[in-house]
Amino acid sequence: MRYHESILSAIGETPLVRLRKIVPKDAATILVKAEFMNPAGSIKDRMALHIIEKAEKDGRLKPGGIIVENTSGNTGLGVAMAAAVKGYRCIFTIPDKMSLEKINMLKAFGAEVVVTPTNVPAESPESYYETAKRIARETPGAFYINQYDNPDNIEAHYLSTGPEIWRQTEGQIDAFVAGIGTGGTMSGAGKYLKEKKPSVRTIAVDAIGSIYKGLFETGKMSTPHVYKVEGIGEDRLCKAMDFSVVDEVRQVDDRISFQVARRMTREEGLFSGGSSGSAVAVAMQVAKELGPGKMVVVVLPDSGTRYITKYFSDEWMKDNGFLEPAIDAMGTVGELIGTTKSVVTAGKKEPAQVVIDRMKKGGYSQLPVVDERGHGVGMIDEVDLLTAILEKRMDLTQPIEAAIQPLEGRVTRATPVRQLMEIFNRGNVAVVVEAEAPVAIVTKIDVIDFLAKQKTIA
Repeated sequence: MRYHESILSAIGETPLVRLRKIVPKDAATILVKAEFMNPAGSIKDRMALHIIEKAEKDGRLKPGGIIVENTSGNTGLGVAMAAAVKGYRCIFTIPDKMSLEKINMLKAFGAEVVVTPTNVPAESPESYYETAKRIARETPGAFYINQYDNPDNIEAHYLSTGPEIWRQTEGQIDAFVAGIGTGGTMSGAGKYLKEKKPSVRTIAVDAIGSIYKGLFETGKMSTPHVYKVEGIGEDRLCKAMDFSVVDEVRQVDDRISFQVARRMTREEGLFSGGSSGSAVAVAMQVAKELGPGKMVVVVLPDSGTRYITKYFSDEWMKDNGFLEPAIDAMGTVGELIGTTKSVVTAGKKEPAQVVIDRMKKGGYSQLPVVDERGHGVGMIDEVDLLTAILEKRMDLTQPIEAAIQPLEGRVTRATPVRQLMEIFNRGNVAVVVEAEAPVAIVTKIDVIDFLAKQKTIA
């Protein structure tokens, strides 16, 4: 007779499933790790149980204790499930952008839920991070999970997720793609896979509006802004994010994330969340780049059951402008720029004097910066160049790396022109990116000229 002593021993050993219908032609094999098949419906079950059991062993969590955590939902569900089995009380803080399904599921496990505002800085007393810390301080006997800065988050995936993928692929994996929120999955599983096979490419998936990509590529914090996809991206650096095991960070916008997630359900039968759509969108890019005969493994972190009233709703998608074709009186960025691909860039390794001469000759005040593959990795501004030289962080013969700022204002051709105002209001230009390469820059005057030609200005 085979059975589990409790639901907790059913965590892990999730299957790898091959994608067939949405994979580009002449691309590598894509295998998805179906983490939504964990008991509480997400990859966070692994980390939640690992952290709780370590805390029990070393006495930080005692019988009858109270567990406190800030969560976007999935970690809370994993913790709440374990707490239900083990007899702990739970208090969770959650941002108000998270789905009602997640909040109600947490309550179904018996947890207390405190909803906090999304659009506040991480250090604000109102943020879900700081609110959880305050509750933990003020609650006698509380144990704070602290998934964002807890090294046990990384260890959980080093001990479980990474080894599973290695066994299941029999070591034939060529690229590992995973979203980064706390960073634990990529940091732990990526480390394990790199140790087993150093040639494995590790590609982290970030949300446009998050700080991770800019931080990874320039070492500097960009200005975060609100995005709708849940579970990936951050507005602060987490100690559970180990960039040393990451080869590349790619960003995906909300529209692509949700559209790919819907396609996976309707074409592949995989009912997974929006961040799964983000990860698969990047996995498809990587598979095309690697070509036939290679293998890409991508993590699907959670289930679509959390998002029925969000991106699985046609009405919600239409209300948020995410259904194709984009119906907007102002049109799309693609319509604005046409077929142009004449953007002038600066190379990350180019000497400052060469870049300055290019800017002077063309009359440019700023340029997108690209790496050796032509991928956009930042922006260089004349003021930043001058400041770096005056502060003696670089001289005219040295590469411009010390002066590069994160690439903000990233958009695609499908982005509605209306959304550019959010970028302009943050003091940025819009940089149109295709396959990670900048293809155009859009400024306020470009939009004014476009709208005038469309006769949409009253």
